[in-house]
Amino acid sequence: MELKNIFNKVNNWDQKIILKYNGIGGNFFTNFLKIVSFLGRETIWIVLMVFYLFIWYAPFLFSNISTIFLLGVIVIAPLKKSFDRERPFETLKEINVLERKPTSRSFPSWHAYNVFSQGLLFAYLLNSIAITIIVFIFAVSVSFSRIQLGVHYPSDVIFGFFIGIIGFFFAVILAAPILLSIITFFEQFYGGTIHYHVFNPLLFENIWYLILVIGIVTLVFLVAINKRIKEIIGSFK
Repeated sequence: MELKNIFNKVNNWDQKIILKYNGIGGNFFTNFLKIVSFLGRETIWIVLMVFYLFIWYAPFLFSNISTIFLLGVIVIAPLKKSFDRERPFETLKEINVLERKPTSRSFPSWHAYNVFSQGLLFAYLLNSIAITIIVFIFAVSVSFSRIQLGVHYPSDVIFGFFIGIIGFFFAVILAAPILLSIITFFEQFYGGTIHYHVFNPLLFENIWYLILVIGIVTLVFLVAINKRIKEIIGSFK
């Protein structure tokens, strides 16, 4: 009974906060937050993984970004399914959805996980207090955008934030070093010269490699805008 009361209090607080901040700031601020919100999507991090693996080979960066991302997939997706929490606009008729309606469950926020975990990684690697502050402000902005746009409750992004912190530490301390050691092991079987931290010469020397990379990047973006493409096609029917 006590647990149920806690959930009810959190839910009431969530509804109060999202109704207060949904759409706040007018059209200009909303359009700005739409751009900010996009930077929390998985597309950005998948493109970076492709970049650091195929274009600008940096196995250390690839290992850290990809393990953080993979941990998010492993943790966030099951939690969304287990809690099966409805989105705010599915529960509250007063909510204005100011971006395309997500189809996944609400709790926890995938955007918040991505931006906090990956943001912490870059702050850690750059080892700068100023960068850390900028990353924190940016992460809070992305998280707030999900509330303002009407697609997440505050508790969704708060838990996404904490899971992101855990994901960052777990990846940096354990998962990323393991993946990096695996990559290093397989590198010894590569017959050619491995070029680190420069544009991969194969991009300019091998047309098939270039086509492969362009194909992968194109596929990533097509998957990212798949629903939007369907909406456009459907409007002509």
